[in-house]
Amino acid sequence: MEKFTHLSGIAAPMPLVNIDTDMIIPKVFLKTIKRSGLGVNLFDEMRYDRQGNEIADFVLNKPAYRQAQIIVAGDNFGCGSSREHAPWALADFGIKAVISTSFADIFYNNCFKNGMLPIVLPQEAIDVLMKDAEKGANARMEVDLEAQTVTTSEGQSFSFEVDAFKKHCLLNGLDDIGLTMENVSAIDDFEARAKIERPWA
Repeated sequence: MEKFTHLSGIAAPMPLVNIDTDMIIPKVFLKTIKRSGLGVNLFDEMRYDRQGNEIADFVLNKPAYRQAQIIVAGDNFGCGSSREHAPWALADFGIKAVISTSFADIFYNNCFKNGMLPIVLPQEAIDVLMKDAEKGANARMEVDLEAQTVTTSEGQSFSFEVDAFKKHCLLNGLDDIGLTMENVSAIDDFEARAKIERPWA
């Protein structure tokens, strides 16, 4: 997993509330167990019409936001079913951080496991960030995980809270496998002892 330390990127404004996991990645695309390739179908029912043509006024189809790495969203982002494909699709598109007033718990935790930072801020801060995001590609937001701050293109900064363990994992690029591999020497020692103590196993 890639380390997340500092991000300077375009932020897409998505003021909708209750953006659920089926909106993020519709169930028809859940047949794969690969984390790659889902970005093209991110927000599929909002991005494309029934003929598969892009809907021009959807934010991620606008030229200014095609390279967005941050989403500033309405309340309760990632609600609905617990599908991990939702953060997979966001990450595959290129989204590295989502900022909202609240997240569904399972989605929130899945973000960290997939190298993405979900940031919770009060509504007053979201209002400022949403306006900044509406400026388009010329306005780049800064997310500093070490300092735990989000800064607008005009330099206004907001502090956010994040669990120390989850922060450690993102800063060091550690998913569940990476965390396990931190103890590889202890695992090797255990397996070596086990072969001697239980050669029949």
